[in-house]
Amino acid sequence: IFIITAPLLTSSIRLDLPQTDAGQPNEVPRFVSLVVDAKGIVYLNDQTVDNTQLAERLKQTATDNRDTEVQLRADQTVPYGKVVELMGIANKAGLSRVGFVTEPPR
Repeated sequence: IFIITAPLLTSSIRLDLPQTDAGQPNEVPRFVSLVVDAKGIVYLNDQTVDNTQLAERLKQTATDNRDTEVQLRADQTVPYGKVVELMGIANKAGLSRVGFVTEPPR
């Protein structure tokens, strides 16, 4: 688990990300974008998914490449339990590399 700062990554989903100065942006060769907005809606690569769809798509991703990184962007108002739930779905699907995307302090 690691933290990625947001400037390198873009998404059409508007979030109010938590801030951290824990590190510099990293580029990775292969990743999927997992987003939870302030309303609790989950997106995988900018498409809304429910937990069943998410599990199926992440399992297929893991079959294609087990080293795929899940870049998790959660609005700072999203409950911790929801974030842990999504991490569990990714892990169960076979994807253990999860990075948290944050914004640097303003």
